[in-house]
Amino acid sequence: MTEAVENINTEVKPLKQRVIEVLKSCYDPEIPVDIYELGLIYEIRIDPGQDVYVKMTLTSPACPVAETLPPEIEEKIRRIPDVNQARVEVTFDPPWEKDMMSEEAKLELGMW
Repeated sequence: MTEAVENINTEVKPLKQRVIEVLKSCYDPEIPVDIYELGLIYEIRIDPGQDVYVKMTLTSPACPVAETLPPEIEEKIRRIPDVNQARVEVTFDPPWEKDMMSEEAKLELGMW
């Protein structure tokens, strides 16, 4: 009974926060840091109809997961409750640089 009451009282996270959590579960296979902390996410937009748009880049145009990672991210975002549609756009403008990584990513990779 207590567990059911706790679930009712649990605050639902805003959709953008849930999208970020999903992005943090996606990794570049060559770098042991998630794509969000790597600085590969340039924009997250959620429209009133709960459609999610993500603009991202890759570490390089020759990235081995260039064809598979964006559709994987779209699928994971679509599975989030309340999401209607998901679209991921890949851009190389501006090109990714190591300075785009979060402090957490730099620490993880020993770049301090």
